[in-house]
Amino acid sequence: MLVDMLNAQVPVLGFVAASGTGKTTLLTQLIPILKQNGLRIGLIKHSHHDFEIDRPGKDSFRLREAGASPVMLVSRYRRAMITELDPEQEPRLEDQLKQFDQTGLDLILVEGFRSENFPKIELYRLSLGQPLLYPDDSDIIAVATDAALQTPPHIMQLDLNRPEMTAEFIQNHIMKAHD
Repeated sequence: MLVDMLNAQVPVLGFVAASGTGKTTLLTQLIPILKQNGLRIGLIKHSHHDFEIDRPGKDSFRLREAGASPVMLVSRYRRAMITELDPEQEPRLEDQLKQFDQTGLDLILVEGFRSENFPKIELYRLSLGQPLLYPDDSDIIAVATDAALQTPPHIMQLDLNRPEMTAEFIQNHIMKAHD
């Protein structure tokens, strides 16, 4: 079941798992494969931690600290926008998609936003001893794992150590569903 998000102009696919399972590692292996297959990929990563992309002493940091929000940094190589958010409220993926420039993209990969409703691949490592997420999340469409699991027929099982298998699943099940 593929859920269309209101603010998504292209397919959105999430990667969810316990911390330390290897979400970022898999994504860094997967993205070049998908790009080789001709897909233009965007990414949204949710962090549970406070973070700074500019450093104390830099002009952008000083201007933001003075109260400007948003602050956009631009060079000939890249652009970054820093917007202060309400710390009392977790960010919602729909709101982030509104702000995300989807022009020229074929697919948006999402790391995190586990509790939101959109198609997701769960990563699972038996050695971590964490419970599986898919029994409580009907939006999980596949499990990338390093162990043989007894998953229901509607949950595709992928080899976590073979990113090309996950890329093939994305091409065949996510991209073709949106053609």
